[in-house]
Amino acid sequence: MDVMSSSLQQQRIVVDQLRREAGIDRQTVSESCSKMMKYISEHEQEDYLLNGFTSQKVNPFREKSSCTVL
Repeated sequence: MDVMSSSLQQQRIVVDQLRREAGIDRQTVSESCSKMMKYISEHEQEDYLLNGFTSQKVNPFREKSSCTVL
């Protein structure tokens, strides 16, 4: 009996999750792609992967000073 009630509880949880997911507003892929393309083109000047850094001091990934042997 306990196994049956836990299985029933799990099924209720699944059904609740499916109901929440069904209520989510969705967009078409073409609409999402056009929004992404617009965002990318508006922000491409700020993209360091496309434009690089203005100087090495601005680059947080630059190599720190090299080690020297004393």
